[in-house]
Amino acid sequence: MSCTVERLMRELGIAGAVRGKRVITTLPGGQVERAPDLLDRDFVADAPNRCWVADFTHVKTWAGVVYVAFVVDTFSRRIVGWSAATVKETVFVLDALEMALWQRDRDQHPIRSGELIHHSDAGSQYTSFRLAEHLDAAGIAASIGSVGSVG
Repeated sequence: MSCTVERLMRELGIAGAVRGKRVITTLPGGQVERAPDLLDRDFVADAPNRCWVADFTHVKTWAGVVYVAFVVDTFSRRIVGWSAATVKETVFVLDALEMALWQRDRDQHPIRSGELIHHSDAGSQYTSFRLAEHLDAAGIAASIGSVGSVG
């Protein structure tokens, strides 16, 4: 008589945990020409507002999935901007960027044109024309790593 885990579980009327569907947060974007990788995984900054890293993740709640975008200043490792939404559209990463710009102004660390790099992965939200326009208008250089990895 064989003693397998499967047989014992069946006899006891128990089942293993079933994982839910994996939520995909990064989809490659193809709307505009992709920005170069200006950091080459060197995330060290010598002062505030020299390098911001942006990404987003998902949080499962009882009401469904919520996406949370964030912008981190690599000098202080502080989250300087964030946004939450139930859909992962460009506007919610723009909201995180706007909060970061506002926060740094409020903290007396305004952005100086040409000094800041905004680094992200190659997801469609970060390769969108709208974000590229926003970064350009603020004098921020866009830097994009590989899909699914901020780097």
